[in-house]
Amino acid sequence: MHAQSPTPVQQPHIESTSPAEPTFDNQHGEQRGASPVDGGGGVGLVNHAPDTSTPGRLSPAHNTFSASRNRIAEYENASSAASPSRKKLEGPAFAVIKKPRKPGDKHSPIADLPNEILTHALAHLSPQDLSAVSLVSRRFHDLVTTPHAWRTAFSRYFPGPDSLDPNAYHDQDDLDDRLRVERRAFTRVTALASWRSEYILRTRLLRSLARGKPVQPPASPAQARLGQPPVASPIVVYPSQMFTTVNHLHATFGGTALNKRPPRFVHGADDVGTAGSSDPTLEKADSWGLGDPNTFLQFSDRFPGDAMYGLGPGNIVGLPNSMDVSQPYGMVHGEGSPGGFVYYRYIEEMRGHFLKPSSGISTPALGIPQLLPVQESICSVWIAKSSTIPSLTDGLVGLISGSSLGVLTTYSLGPLGTRDQRFGRGEVTARWVVSPGVPIIAIAVDEQYSVKRQGENRVWAVVLNALGELFYLTKLPKRNNDDKPAGSDDEAKERLAWSTGRSVYWNLAEPSRRAARPNPYSNSHVDGSYSPRTSWNGMYLSEEQIKAETYEIEDFINRKPKDFQRTCLGWNMRRLLEVDFAGDDGNQAGEAIFVFETGLDEDSVASAKRYVRFNIADTNSSDARTNELRFASPSTPPEPKSLFGGPTSPRAASKGDLDYGLSLSTVQDLEEGKQNRRSTEEEWRLSGLSFGGLKAVQISAHAIDGSTFATLTSSEDPLLNFSGQSTVSSPSMTPLYKSGTPSSPADVPGQRARFIAVGTMMGSVLVWDARASLPTSADAVNTLDPIRIIHTESPEISCIALSSLYLVHGGNDGLVQAWDVLASSLGPVRRLNSRFASRARRRLVQAQASVQGVGINLFAAGAICLDPDPTVLRGMVSIGTHLLYWSFSSSAADQYKSHKRRLRRADRGTNVANDRFANVGRGNMRGFIANEQLELERESAQEARQAEHLAGRFGTELLGSDASEEELLAYAQMLSEEALAKDQEKQIIEPLNNHKAAIATPTEDLDMDPEIAEAIRLSLAEEEAKRLQQQEQAEFEALQQQQEAAEGSNSRELTDLEFALQLSLAEEQSRLEAEAEAQEDFPALSIRTDKGKGKQRRFSRN
Repeated sequence: MHAQSPTPVQQPHIESTSPAEPTFDNQHGEQRGASPVDGGGGVGLVNHAPDTSTPGRLSPAHNTFSASRNRIAEYENASSAASPSRKKLEGPAFAVIKKPRKPGDKHSPIADLPNEILTHALAHLSPQDLSAVSLVSRRFHDLVTTPHAWRTAFSRYFPGPDSLDPNAYHDQDDLDDRLRVERRAFTRVTALASWRSEYILRTRLLRSLARGKPVQPPASPAQARLGQPPVASPIVVYPSQMFTTVNHLHATFGGTALNKRPPRFVHGADDVGTAGSSDPTLEKADSWGLGDPNTFLQFSDRFPGDAMYGLGPGNIVGLPNSMDVSQPYGMVHGEGSPGGFVYYRYIEEMRGHFLKPSSGISTPALGIPQLLPVQESICSVWIAKSSTIPSLTDGLVGLISGSSLGVLTTYSLGPLGTRDQRFGRGEVTARWVVSPGVPIIAIAVDEQYSVKRQGENRVWAVVLNALGELFYLTKLPKRNNDDKPAGSDDEAKERLAWSTGRSVYWNLAEPSRRAARPNPYSNSHVDGSYSPRTSWNGMYLSEEQIKAETYEIEDFINRKPKDFQRTCLGWNMRRLLEVDFAGDDGNQAGEAIFVFETGLDEDSVASAKRYVRFNIADTNSSDARTNELRFASPSTPPEPKSLFGGPTSPRAASKGDLDYGLSLSTVQDLEEGKQNRRSTEEEWRLSGLSFGGLKAVQISAHAIDGSTFATLTSSEDPLLNFSGQSTVSSPSMTPLYKSGTPSSPADVPGQRARFIAVGTMMGSVLVWDARASLPTSADAVNTLDPIRIIHTESPEISCIALSSLYLVHGGNDGLVQAWDVLASSLGPVRRLNSRFASRARRRLVQAQASVQGVGINLFAAGAICLDPDPTVLRGMVSIGTHLLYWSFSSSAADQYKSHKRRLRRADRGTNVANDRFANVGRGNMRGFIANEQLELERESAQEARQAEHLAGRFGTELLGSDASEEELLAYAQMLSEEALAKDQEKQIIEPLNNHKAAIATPTEDLDMDPEIAEAIRLSLAEEEAKRLQQQEQAEFEALQQQQEAAEGSNSRELTDLEFALQLSLAEEQSRLEAEAEAQEDFPALSIRTDKGKGKQRRFSRN
């Protein structure tokens, strides 16, 4: 809300002057005095417009001297000034002037300002400052904690569509006539988002993208032991081992929390039909696909001189070869020449194989027309990127191909143990004739299709033909377990595929129906607006009707492109298709199909259309249903809701979302019953997309936002479908309050928008909101204006990709840049790859001007792939035959972990650590966190062991950890004195014991032979010497360890005590050796002894 005033609200001009001092207009220098109404304290807003000072006041003045009789005149003057014939105001409209205040006045002047002005003023603060303002006062806290303040700040920082009008904020004439939109349309980046979280996260993520800091990879155990942290490079470039430009990319990005698998990429070049895979963490391509010898020729090589796309004579249909790649399942390639085949290579196979074409059989009774492979060109192919569609179809749909005869064929990816039916790899499973004779040029399939979407009867597959007709499927094909081919031959499998195709029916979007060419003479017997197609079993046609339908289909198949161009309007095989399967109209529909006319052919004009599917309730059936309910049994009182957000009874639970604990058949029966009870009519509405005033537009690239939350329907959105039983809507496993969740998509931050973009041949990028301005009726055709037009430095846009956060474009000169779609910066946020040298660009311009054209451009960016998680800043772009992978750190976007300890580096002048910057790239920094953590653990363990040893050896812990150094010295002195006293006492006691032993020995050895006594004495002396030597050696080692622990050095100098101990040991050793030599010089005499035991031996010796 804005302050209401009779006069136009202008931008205030802030001046800090006293009322006595005159204020001057900054533009014209006119002297203006202070208004007489500004006598009170505080801040007043003075209107500089003539005769509109008081009515234009935004803040009421408390001390006003104007009489009440003047208010009527002032109001009339203000009304006359607000008339359309007013002139443009000159100079600033308002001025904020300082007012005198009393010395003891503690009243805050800001308290008198309205909340609207405070909110707009606070919106100019940064996210951190805006969060901190809530601590100023209670009023500021109430303002900042409301979504309006953050929504206003978001709209100011991200202009969005306002960036297209440079005079949006400066044109004073039409300021009152223009309605400024404060709600921005965008795709949010988090599940449970608010205006505050979106504002903070987006600004931090864009800052991280501009900074380009690399992600610190985890160190391997070997690197951690050696102290070598891994090199973190934000941008990696490596060859793809392809021969031509890589123009197809697909990846499976590992998660960032529980699943930390590195991303894997599959890249293909449709010029020769080769594909390979790579791991960007290893910076090299794998061997998959490099040994495949199959290469394919283009239509221009096999049929030189013939016009492509069915033009020229119009006898044959030819176009460049088509390709699609999938990291989980491999690649598929279609030859765009007559007699072309479909080639498929599984991700685990080194070589692929050709899929079986039509065998040419014809069985009109079964609805099987005759198809000749020599007349068929493969115009479009598709391969599953995830397991959703193959799983829901029980393996029937894994590959899809569209031919120039209007035939659509599905193939199986191969056997899986969890399926009831097992098919061969590349086996034909279903076939339809959707538009006989008219090529199918594009195929789109919903990769996020689920059981819930199937229960809502949503569209899961869309095809586009050369006449601009759109066909779609809402049911999945089925095949009974009893339906098996009669034989193992290809014809039996083909008959079963035709039978499986009749289980579903391809519907036509009526606004896209072909238009017949005007025939003023009525000389044509063919209705140009009619075309047959394969029926389905639900029509319950008889055998004769099926035969007639099959013969009519064969007649259309045998027609040539020139026949359709003569009877129908709009033949164009270069159309582009994009589908928003997650759009919602609030009635289990809302899918949007975009068809772009490229304008690349002669006499063609570029255009863009949007077809939106609506479910319209049948009023007649709804009235009847109301009458039935009116006379039904009395309604039961409403049951109370649970406090935790979930149902309170099984009956309430059955009215909610689908219960995934039920079987698939049960869920389908429930949903079919629900659809039968509610009668609806399907309706398609048309919208046009404008190019924002650009002339002679030629579309060269297209993309749609594939982020995680952009592909969710309203029934799947966790912010709209709050449930206490859902762990998706409450990641912390704690249910939130129902009142805090938005009630409609308009209340969701960003209004559940989804962006779609195209690139032009002039180097411009146009972005639209795919879900904006839905048509109100089928008869009204509205127009969508672009929300952003980006003019790049590239001469031509060759590829484009976008996520919820940013857009990346690639030019034919090799320039790759990242842009903010919401226009927080008019320039690029970051340049991922610079353009090639001027010589290469000059050669490119010369090739474009030549007759042959550019051909294969090895300088251009071929394809771009982004992470579907917008908070993870990584992706890949192909530059010619090379692959450029970027991965930037987004840790600054986490508001709870933004204040991290910075990595410490080695001291200057040392070579114990690696360089801070890598050899390539800007800001390639190497991390040492793992190495430092390991070193700290080692030091802590060593210190603990040393402290334990000292405590056990010297008792340093006896006095406690808080003992002073003087106490420890006194304790050590006491222990030393005690040890000295013990040594002195020992020295006194030992001579007395030796003397007593020497006196007692002769008395004991009176009865022993002298030689035996001498031998015993020497043996005892030798054992005593060894004991003393070991004891002294142990004391010496302990003393040496103590000295090393105390001093911390490796010095080996001997002290006096150690030297004395060594001398003592040397003397003792020399004495023992001398005694041994003396004993050897004088050996003892042999002594005769008698044999016997006990008393006999003793008596004999006596």
